[in-house]
Amino acid sequence: MTLTIAKAIYVLLAVGWYVIRIPHERRSRRTPISRSARGMREIVLLTISFTGLGLLPFIYVATGFPRFANYQFQPLLAWIGAAIAVASLVLFRLTHRALGRNWSVSLDLRESHRLVTEGVYRYVRHPMYSAFWLWAIAQALLLPNLVAGLSGLVGFGILYSFRVAQEERLMLDAFGAEYADYMARTGRVIPRVS
Repeated sequence: MTLTIAKAIYVLLAVGWYVIRIPHERRSRRTPISRSARGMREIVLLTISFTGLGLLPFIYVATGFPRFANYQFQPLLAWIGAAIAVASLVLFRLTHRALGRNWSVSLDLRESHRLVTEGVYRYVRHPMYSAFWLWAIAQALLLPNLVAGLSGLVGFGILYSFRVAQEERLMLDAFGAEYADYMARTGRVIPRVS
């Protein structure tokens, strides 16, 4: 593995995410929203996450900036990062498939929204967040730059930290005891060992 190939794998990871997401985004637009937690806070969190997972690494891939933050490329780490990138895409696809019309980029409940507990949701409540964590880890292993490589962990980590509890409150309000029971038997982003 070379640095050029590692950068190409990162780009393919990002492109793969959008290829998976676009049809779901189009389909979800046709399903009206009944309740939303969108607002300035949500916009700021999404912007921070996009900056860390997309903007900064793409600048690095395209220009090599910021060069001062480079460290020696490790092919073995890049191979591990490539495997994690594939796992991230697979999990991302499975998550979208399970959600169907319930999917939304923001904290929204759709009309006729139902609690999804099958597929990958049988094991964790937030497999999409799990997939984003895998993306951020893959990015850190593929891009040997302290800024571009680690920005995904920081950017997505901020979004996750400030959003997941709000999302769970929204789901508890909507689904009550059914969601509380679901919470008791599943992990947030890592399956529970029982």
